[in-house]
Amino acid sequence: MTGAGVRVGTLYGVGVGPGDPELITVKAYRMIRECPVVAYPKKRKGGKSYAHEIVELYVNPEEKEMLGLIFPMTKDPVVLEREWGKTVEACWEALKEGKDVAFVTEGDPNLYSTFIHLARLMRELHPEVPISSIPGISSVLGAAAALDIHLADGDEQVGIIPATADKEAMRQAIEHHDTIVFIKVAKVLDPMLELLEEMGLGGKASVVTKVTSPYELVWRDARELKGQELEYLSLMVVSK
Repeated sequence: MTGAGVRVGTLYGVGVGPGDPELITVKAYRMIRECPVVAYPKKRKGGKSYAHEIVELYVNPEEKEMLGLIFPMTKDPVVLEREWGKTVEACWEALKEGKDVAFVTEGDPNLYSTFIHLARLMRELHPEVPISSIPGISSVLGAAAALDIHLADGDEQVGIIPATADKEAMRQAIEHHDTIVFIKVAKVLDPMLELLEEMGLGGKASVVTKVTSPYELVWRDARELKGQELEYLSLMVVSK
């Protein structure tokens, strides 16, 4: 409760899938229809995120309070604290009035999602806010479908790893799993391809960009991409 006995609204993290509007769950659909406020990641340079595009197919924006949130793309701790504080307070303005807020996110809200940090900071600054999440289909699962491969069977092990420039860490990830999904691979694509060649796995990697969306691109042999630049929403699947 907050001032004058008003109920505090609930913050929902709602996964709306990796890009295909049909890959939204029935529960996610109901949640964005019922919540009076729909929050979504807003791009600084215009254009709409997949999550925003998907939501507008299922609800009339004029009937909702649409709350565009900008998430800082920086490692500067001062900027991060300031901008994240603004994001949390923007949600709090609606929540303290008793309005439920559905924060829509691509994929799943609890797997490498901006909702994770949003929820964590909301708990710190406004612990009275109830927080719940609605699972969504991850791009990892979308990639397996696009490539027509299985991720794990029986006792096989699968890893979901953010690709980094730490060559030894990437080598260990490959060695210790039967299948590895490297997310955020665009920024280190060539070093990853070089490592795979060193390990004799050059022909075992595939790449998918903007999976399940109308803009999806698939390279079944990642070696075709050497020297090229990829979109940020790209992942690599290494299946040994």
